[in-house]
Amino acid sequence: MDQGFQAGAEALRRSILSTPIIDNHAHPLLKSSHIAKYPLLTIVTEAHGDALDSSRTSLAHIRAVKQLSEQLGCAATWDAVEAAIAKERRHDYAEWTRKCLSGIECILVDDGLDHEQAVEPYSYFDQFAPSPSKRILRIEQVAAKFIEFACISQTSAARAFDYAIADFEAELRGAISNPDIVGFKSVICYRTGLDIASGASESEARVAFASIFSQRQSANATRFTRLNHRALNEFIVHRLAQLIQDSKSVHKKPIQFHTGLGDNDLTLTRSSPAHLQEFARQYPTVPIVLLHSGYPFDREAGYMAAMYENVYADIGEVFPFVNRDGQESIVRHILELCPWEKIIWSTDGHWFPETFYLAIVQMREVFHTVLCKLVQKGDITWKQATHMVQDMLFNTSNKIYNLGLTLRSQLPESVPSSGATSATVESQHLLTYLSNAEKPHYIRLCWVDYTGIPRMRVIPSRQVLSTLKNNQPLSATVTKGCLGVLQNDVLIPGVGAIGEFRLQPDFSSLHHGPRDGHITIMCDFKEKDGSLVNLCPRTMLKRALGLARLQDIELWFGFEIELVLLRRSGNGGYSDHSNDGHAWSTVGAMDHEVVEKVLEPAIQQLDHAGVYVEMLHAESAKGQFEIILPKARAMEAVDTLIFARQVIASCASACGYKMTLHPKPIANACGTAAHAHISIASDDLNAGLYESFYAGVLSHLRAICAFTCSNMVSYERLRNGVWAGGTWVAWGTQNREAPLRKIENSHWELKCVDGLSNPYIATAVVVLAGLDGVQKGKGLTWRDCTTDPALLSSDERLQLGIEKKLPGSIEDALNALSEDEDLTNLLGADVVERYVAVKEAEVDLMRSMSTEDRRKWIIDRY
Repeated sequence: MDQGFQAGAEALRRSILSTPIIDNHAHPLLKSSHIAKYPLLTIVTEAHGDALDSSRTSLAHIRAVKQLSEQLGCAATWDAVEAAIAKERRHDYAEWTRKCLSGIECILVDDGLDHEQAVEPYSYFDQFAPSPSKRILRIEQVAAKFIEFACISQTSAARAFDYAIADFEAELRGAISNPDIVGFKSVICYRTGLDIASGASESEARVAFASIFSQRQSANATRFTRLNHRALNEFIVHRLAQLIQDSKSVHKKPIQFHTGLGDNDLTLTRSSPAHLQEFARQYPTVPIVLLHSGYPFDREAGYMAAMYENVYADIGEVFPFVNRDGQESIVRHILELCPWEKIIWSTDGHWFPETFYLAIVQMREVFHTVLCKLVQKGDITWKQATHMVQDMLFNTSNKIYNLGLTLRSQLPESVPSSGATSATVESQHLLTYLSNAEKPHYIRLCWVDYTGIPRMRVIPSRQVLSTLKNNQPLSATVTKGCLGVLQNDVLIPGVGAIGEFRLQPDFSSLHHGPRDGHITIMCDFKEKDGSLVNLCPRTMLKRALGLARLQDIELWFGFEIELVLLRRSGNGGYSDHSNDGHAWSTVGAMDHEVVEKVLEPAIQQLDHAGVYVEMLHAESAKGQFEIILPKARAMEAVDTLIFARQVIASCASACGYKMTLHPKPIANACGTAAHAHISIASDDLNAGLYESFYAGVLSHLRAICAFTCSNMVSYERLRNGVWAGGTWVAWGTQNREAPLRKIENSHWELKCVDGLSNPYIATAVVVLAGLDGVQKGKGLTWRDCTTDPALLSSDERLQLGIEKKLPGSIEDALNALSEDEDLTNLLGADVVERYVAVKEAEVDLMRSMSTEDRRKWIIDRY
C-alpha cells in the first residue's frame, strides 16, 4: 500500500472519529433503580425469553465482548464484562455513560417504549451531549392513551371514537408546532405490517374501534395500552401524514417507520420497506425515514430512498446486532443505488449506555473499511469519502430534522494516535483534500494584529502539496514588527523590523472560503524554536482559556455581526444605498437587492463552510444589518467570527458594495457593535460562580473597554438611550441600556464591544477579568438595574451600586488600563505595554485627520 493511500486512509479515519454524530433514533436509558431488572445480554440482540441465552454464541455477541473488554480493561469474557460494568455503575455511572456516548452531538429520542416508569426522561441525555436532545413522538402510544380515556369517559363507541381521534389530532398539531419534537415514529410494522392500504377508511376504523370499546366496557377489563387493529392502525398513520402535509410550516417534520429486524413480535415478511411505496407516493411532501437499514431488506431500503425524494434510509440498529461482515454488506448494499445524502445513521441505543458505545465503535470501523475500499477501487475520492461521512453522520439529519446545529469536528477523549501527532494528521487531511481537488486552491494563513486588522500570507496549493508531501510543516515567517505596526504599515516607536516569527496554522480553525478556491486557517505566532510568543493574540486567549479549565470552567461565546453595507462610488468614496423606510427588523429592508446580492449568498457560503447562521435582520441605520452566529467554545467562536466577517466582506466587494464595521459610519444613526454573548459551563455551576465571574468583568470594565472599544471612533457609538449599553458601569436583566445584560442564568451579553477590536485579545481580557472575580469570590455589589441608568438620579444610582462611568474616549480607557494593575498582571505587563504603545500611536495618527477623512479611513480598513 503506497504512502499516499496510507495518508488518505489515516485522514479519513480522523474524519470519521471527529465528525460529530446526530443520533437520529434512540431510546431512553434505564433509571439506576431499575437497571438490574433487565438483562444486559439484550445490548446485542432483539431475542428474548428462551432464545436470549443462545445469543452468547453469536458473532455479534463475541465481537461486543471483545470491544467492551478493551474499553473496560477486563478479560474478554461475558462474566468479566458484566462484573466490570457493574463496577462502573457503582463507581461513577454518569462518567461511564459519558464515555459510552462520546462523539454524539445530539440525540433524537423515541421515548414511547414500554416500561415508562423504569426509564429516564429524554432530556436526561442533555448532560452527556453538547446539544440538547429532541423528542420523536411515537404515535401508537399517543393514540392508545386517548383511546383508553375515551372508552372510559364516553357512553357510546361512536362518541368515544370522535373524542379519541379529536384529541389525537390535537396532540399531533401541537407536536408539529413544538420545537422540542422534531419528528414522529410509527411502529405499525410491529402491529399490523407495513403494507398499509392506500386509503384511510374511517368506517373500517370505526368498526375496529367499536371492538376495542366493547372489550373495554366488559367486566374485569384491563387498561387499553396496545393498538393492534389493522384498520385503526392504518387510519392514524394516514391522519398523521395528512396533518403534516397540510401544515403551513415550510419545514415538514419526518415520520420514522420501524422496518426490518425486530423482536419476535413482528411478522418479518411484512416488515420490508418496499411495502411503503404507495404511501411514499401518496404523501410526496412528507419526509419518511426508514429505520434500521430495513435489514434483511437493506437493498429495498436503499431503493426506496433513491427513488423517492421524500424517503431517507437510516442505517442504524444493525450496529451492533449484525456481525462485522453483515454490517459491511449492509452499508455496501444501501450505497449500491442510494445517494449518500439520503442516508442517515442512528444507534438505536436503548436502556443501557453500552448499546450506544458499541454502535458508535462498530460504525466507525465499518465506515472506514467500506469507504477505503471504495477509494482504492477508484469509485470515490478521499474528499468524497469525507463528505459522505459528514453527510451520513451529521448534515442530512441536521437538515431533515431542522436542528440548526453547526458541524464542529471534535475528536473523542481517547483516540489512538496511530503514531502520528494531531498536527501531522490534520496536515495529512489537508494534503488528501488538495490532492483530490479539481482545481488549484489558495491557503490563507491569517492573524489579527493589535489594531484589529486581519492580515494573511497566501500559499498556492502547489506549494502546500510540495511541503506536505515532503513531510515538512506548513508555516510561513513574518517580521516581528507585525505586532507593532499601524494600519498604514508604519512601525510604532521602539519596534523594529529585525527578527521573524513563525506562523503556525491551527487546523481546527480551517474553513473553505471566504471565496471559491480559498481556504482560511488562523495561525499562532511561534518563535523559530517552537516556543510560544507572549505577544500573540491567539496565544493570549489560549492561556486565558487554560486558566479557566484549571477551575473546571468552560466558556462559550456567541457573537453578533452588526455591519453597514455602503455603495462604492466612482471617486473612491462611499454612499448610503437608497432604501427608503429601512428600519429595525422591517420586511422592506430584507427585500432590498443588497440582501439578495450580498447577504444571502454570504450566508449560503457560510453554510457550505459549516458555519450555520442563526438569524439575520435589519438594524436601524440605512444599510445596517445584524447576523447572529452560533455559540461555540470560546476559541472556535472567535475563529468563526473572523472568518464570517471575511466572507461577508468578500461577497459585498464582488457586488460593488463595501461592508464596514465602523462603529458610527452614519452620523445621527444607530451605531454598529459586535455584541458578545457569554455562557459559562462548569461541573459546579451555581449562581455564586457566575455572579462572581460577571462581578469580575464589571470591576474591570473600564479597563476592558481599552480592548473592546479600542479605537478613537469607538466612543462615537457609546451614548445613552440608543440601545448601545449606555455610559455607566452597570448590569441589568434584559436591559439593553446596560453594558452587561443578563439574559438568563449564566448567559449574559457584553454590549460595549465593536468590530474594530482584536477579538482574540478582547475575549482573553474578558475571560481573565471574569476568572479574577471567581478566584477572589467577588460578589455583584451592583444591583440589578432594570431601567436606563442615565435616567436615574445620583441617589438612585448609588442605591444600585452604580458609581462609575465607562471611559468617554480611548485615552480615558487606556488610562483606566494603566491604573488596573490586577488586569495588567493577568494579561502580562509586556502585552499591555505593547498594546498601549500601538493605541497611542494610532490615536496620534487619527487626530491628524479631519472628521470626514477619518471616517473614510476607518471604512476603508474595517
